[in-house]
Amino acid sequence: MTDTPDNIVHSLGDLSKKKRSLSIWDAILALGTVVVLVAFLLPAVRQPRGASRRSQCKNNLKQIGLALHNYHEAHGQFPPAYTVDENGKPLHSWRTLILPYIDQAPLYNTINLSKPWNDPANAKACVTAIPVYQCPSPKFSAAQTSYLAIVTSNSAMRPVEGRKMSEITDGLSNTMFVIEVPANRAVHWMSPQDADESLVLNFGPETKLDHSGGVHALLGDGSVRFLSVNLPAETRRALMSATGNETVGEF
Repeated sequence: MTDTPDNIVHSLGDLSKKKRSLSIWDAILALGTVVVLVAFLLPAVRQPRGASRRSQCKNNLKQIGLALHNYHEAHGQFPPAYTVDENGKPLHSWRTLILPYIDQAPLYNTINLSKPWNDPANAKACVTAIPVYQCPSPKFSAAQTSYLAIVTSNSAMRPVEGRKMSEITDGLSNTMFVIEVPANRAVHWMSPQDADESLVLNFGPETKLDHSGGVHALLGDGSVRFLSVNLPAETRRALMSATGNETVGEF
């Protein structure tokens, strides 16, 4: 059949429709590919975020460890878990005492150490958040912390009096100073409250933790270890002791 002008116009129209139809399907296929890729990539995006928070938490504890050692260098001993007044009433936490060693000397100089941490005289410090004391994962008040010292009858940090490095006969690398606790056990960073043996022994697989599978712990040598929720009780007790001569084993 001879191509007439009308036939040519119709042919071009049909071709244009086919092209438009193909373009629509191409767009649908492309959109479907994007949706599938996003579905696969979302878990990978979430994972690094959790890993980043865990890394930041670990770094916070390392800075605290360095501050404790700098305090020891300046005072000849590690700080006490808390200070007391003449009647034995707790006043200030070790976290307050090491402020000059975490670049918070100006804030430290505003605190009246002779009055309780929550006295009106210390109101400015009470409303101040300290980034090094905050794990980025949990949700609690900006002035709270989940980094608590181990305070037991034979811990490295003890009430009222400091302890010299040489007195930690179990070895710094086998002795836990600070542990990260669940968000529901967080305290104000100035408060003279810390972790007792019961708290450390009782976290397990059913505990709601800020990092999946365990908690961070600062050891006396400045290293930070991640303690599994399945860590045996005898290992936890050995790590809490400074002079018990226990065998810690692998952890």
